[in-house]
Amino acid sequence: MAEPFSLPRLPYAESALAPTISAQTIGFHYGKHHKTYVDTLNELVAGTEFADQSLEDIIKATAGNADKAQIFNNAGQVWNHNFYWHCLAPKGGGKPTGALEDKLSTNFGGFDKFKKEFAEAAVAQFGSGWAWLVSDNGTLKVVKTSNAESPLIKGQTPLLTIDVWEHAYYLDYQNKRPDYVKAVIEKLLNWNFVAENLGKR
Repeated sequence: MAEPFSLPRLPYAESALAPTISAQTIGFHYGKHHKTYVDTLNELVAGTEFADQSLEDIIKATAGNADKAQIFNNAGQVWNHNFYWHCLAPKGGGKPTGALEDKLSTNFGGFDKFKKEFAEAAVAQFGSGWAWLVSDNGTLKVVKTSNAESPLIKGQTPLLTIDVWEHAYYLDYQNKRPDYVKAVIEKLLNWNFVAENLGKR
């Protein structure tokens, strides 16, 4: 019988984001960490009511439930990573255009102000976690979450994220999280994916 969740293919080669993120980092981050979350989640949900539910439904059903914390943590990390890989693109970065640029300008007072707030959230997140651009009832906001948490549990629509767990950057940047965040924002952010997410709201 097929397992309910599988490791999705990366949308690019493991070496495609180098030198900003090395093939070695992608190999460990995607091939080890992300895969382990998927494998562990499959083990945890086998034979339970969650085995035929979507990741989103599992996350919402188990959030804040201490008895289901392991399921929540692994489901959250699978969803977050599935989303994160699409937030990056070879030759990404730069500035968005069209409706997305207008929306960022309206909500943040300009793209540069958004970029500054997003970078500050990523750098300031204490310990492991994520920085996000979300749509909250039509308003764009920057938020951060700890560990496996997600804006989904607050009813917000994720548009963009950056992973600030140490395994996302330590091989390439060691303890210099600000350098990693700056490089990803300037060189890898996939604005086409963000625009698609905004259009789906």
